[in-house]
Amino acid sequence: MARYIFITGGVVSSLGKGLASAALGALLQARGFTVRLRKLDPYLNVDPGTMSPFEHGEVFVTDDGAETDLDLGHYERFTGVSARRTDSVSSGRIYSNVLERERRGEYLGKTIQVIPHVTNEIKDFLAIGEDEVDFMLCEIGGTVGDIEGLPFFEAIRQFSQDRPRGQCIFMHLTLLPWLAASGELKTKPTQHSVKELRSIGIAPDVLVCRSEQPIPEKERAKIALFCNVRPDAVIPAYDLKTIYEAPLAYHRAGLDRAVLDAFQISPAPRPDLSRWQDVMDRLEHAEGKVRIAIVGKYTQLEDAYKSIAEALTHGGMANRVRVRTEWVDSEKLEGDGISLLDGYHGIIVPGGFGERGTEGMVAAARYAREKKVPYLGICLGMQMAVIEAARNLAGMPDAGSEEFDHEAGKTRFTPVVYHLKEWVEGNYTVQRKLTDDKGGTMRLGAYTAILAPDSKVSAAYGGALQIEDRHRHRYEVDATYREALEKVGLSFSGMSPDGKLPEVIEYPDHPWFIGVQSHPELKSKPFDPAPLFAGFVRAAMEEGRLV
Repeated sequence: MARYIFITGGVVSSLGKGLASAALGALLQARGFTVRLRKLDPYLNVDPGTMSPFEHGEVFVTDDGAETDLDLGHYERFTGVSARRTDSVSSGRIYSNVLERERRGEYLGKTIQVIPHVTNEIKDFLAIGEDEVDFMLCEIGGTVGDIEGLPFFEAIRQFSQDRPRGQCIFMHLTLLPWLAASGELKTKPTQHSVKELRSIGIAPDVLVCRSEQPIPEKERAKIALFCNVRPDAVIPAYDLKTIYEAPLAYHRAGLDRAVLDAFQISPAPRPDLSRWQDVMDRLEHAEGKVRIAIVGKYTQLEDAYKSIAEALTHGGMANRVRVRTEWVDSEKLEGDGISLLDGYHGIIVPGGFGERGTEGMVAAARYAREKKVPYLGICLGMQMAVIEAARNLAGMPDAGSEEFDHEAGKTRFTPVVYHLKEWVEGNYTVQRKLTDDKGGTMRLGAYTAILAPDSKVSAAYGGALQIEDRHRHRYEVDATYREALEKVGLSFSGMSPDGKLPEVIEYPDHPWFIGVQSHPELKSKPFDPAPLFAGFVRAAMEEGRLV
């Protein structure tokens, strides 16, 4: 049966609970343990799938088709353990499950209450797969004291009491603010945060204290005394140059040792940190630099493209080169703004929804095609490249997407991209209507693509003729136009197994121009870079030498 580590936060949000959880998972793996990480979010959305990227950052998609919080991306990148639908839940999902049970009569007419019905639902979620791993790390979103988080805190309190003594511990992240006027680190916010946690029945075993300044031993002893934790369980967490330094930094600070001591695991296996030492060596000893433009519509919030930015970093590691990522608002490329792309060694057009900014993306695809600049189109970026080819090469000046016509409420385009109404998933066919609910109705999760031999995409995947990547889209390139587009040089080099859905397009006569309907960035890891991103960065290096 798994040991449970519950990670909570206090004082302020965005302290890095997800990163700390991921780093701790990596450290436990380095000591030979198996881990699984989970995220419990208190918001009432059923999942982040219908949220604006400006609201919550990117939506991370799992192999089994769950739309989840971006923290699950951190978990996968640091541990290599593929997340599942059962690794993410929100208040909305919990309440929805409880109400569905009530409607079915499963509660036998009882009055439905937060305690015990909602908390029991949360506890049932926590127990899923508890016999599969050595450690289950469960991060609670938000901060202690948030009213919407109270059912989760009560549930983990009950859960720890239900389990044998010593099977659950609590790790709490707080902030030690630095007051420049007095030149002091203040511990009082941390004390109050722990007091709030203790008032609802949870006593932290490990405290992780974020600080911009070194924490003196005197202050650590004070925190330990007033928060009732052992001095060696007060772990400093300082700002880092890169998130991939976190496992080594937390190990130096003693986090994994403090956690294992809390479980009374002694002597503990020695850690093998060679994987993370290699990652840092590749980052710190890069042998060149490339400039990559990410031409998107959500560039005001970099978390909207978190996995793409990290996959580019991984591609740089694979080639021992530093990737300088710059964000370009696609709306600024419309009209005479295309010169903003001058000087970049590669262009990425990522996914997105809606018509805003798409003409700039089409312009970016044309620029990359004509200037022979390496191009990677992801999801919407592939569709824009197809629209560009249809307009400027295949004699269809009004080519566009049904998505934009549906948004505008009138027909304006020849729909080379159409609303996907049917596709094969496993052994059955999924059917969708335009009037379906928005949440969870896209083509979601891992799907297979069959690659053309001798294609650039097959070469990027080491000669593979079949790949599997994750999808998140409800519009698809129409294969009806395949023949017309291939006549003008655009190759459909990857198709779904039934041959109906285009998965990959490329220009064989271009140095490196590939569009994919999937999101390969979601499976990229620092120690196992996504092949397309490694190939894209390699092509950008060649472009840099030519420039």
